[in-house]
Amino acid sequence: MKLAHWLAVAATAALVTACASTTQGGAVGANRSQILIVSEAQMNQQAALAYAQTLQKASSARALNTNAAQTARVQEISRRLIAQTPHFRPDARQWDWQVNVIQDKTVNAWCMPGGKIAVYSGIIDTLKLTDDELAAVIGHEISHALREHSREQASTSALQSLGVSVISQAAGLGEAGATVINTAAQYALTLPFSRRHETEADIVGLELMARAGYNPQAAISVWQKMSAASQGSVPQFMSTHPSHATRIADLQAAMPKVMPLYQNARGKRR
Repeated sequence: MKLAHWLAVAATAALVTACASTTQGGAVGANRSQILIVSEAQMNQQAALAYAQTLQKASSARALNTNAAQTARVQEISRRLIAQTPHFRPDARQWDWQVNVIQDKTVNAWCMPGGKIAVYSGIIDTLKLTDDELAAVIGHEISHALREHSREQASTSALQSLGVSVISQAAGLGEAGATVINTAAQYALTLPFSRRHETEADIVGLELMARAGYNPQAAISVWQKMSAASQGSVPQFMSTHPSHATRIADLQAAMPKVMPLYQNARGKRR
C-alpha cells in the first residue's frame, strides 16, 4: 500500500505540474490544456531518427521524391502552410521543417514532432486531390505536430500505465485485473482521446489552409472522398478517428470562423 500511495502521489503531482497548452488559440480557439510529462526534446529526437530511417528505406526502394512535379507541388503547398504556423506557435519558425513524398499506394500522410512531413503518392492519386484538398490533408498533419499530439499521447499513456499499477496493487487484482482495467481504459480514455486529437487537427488545419489562401471548403470534400473510398470502416466508438460524418459536421461548424481569413488571404494574393 505504501508503494501504491507514493505512485498515486507522483501521478497527482505530474498532473498538476504538466498541464499546459502547446499553441495559441488562433481564430478557432485551439488552446486546450494538455498533460505533457514527456519532454519535447525527447519526442523530437525520436521523431528525427524515425524520419531519417523512413527516408532511407524509401530511398533504398527508389521511392523517395521520384516524381519531380508531384514533389514540387507538395513542397510548395507545405511551404505556404508552414508560413502560417506562427499564428499558433511562434517557435515553429525555428523548427527544422522537412517535406518529402514517398511513392507508395498507401493512402496516408503524416507530420512527426518537430515538423517532419511525409506525403504518400497514394493519397494524392487515389483521391485525385486538388491543391486545396491537398492543403487540407497536409494542414491537418502539420496541426498534429503543432499541438504535440504524439507527446500528449505518450504522456497520457505513461500516466495510464502508472494508474493501472496503482489500482491493481491497491485492490489486489493481480495481472488479470490489470488487463481488464487496461481494456476498459482503452475504450473509455485512449480511443476518445485520439478522436479529440483528430478533431483538433481538422480544425487547426482548416485555419492554416485558410490563412494560406486555400479554400477551407475543400476540407469537407476530402472527407467526402475518403468516406467513399473507405467502405466498411469500424464504428466510431471503437475507432481512433471520428466518423466521416462527424468530421464533416465539425468542419462545417468551424467554417464561419475561417472563411474571412481565406477571403483576406485571397485578396492579398491578387
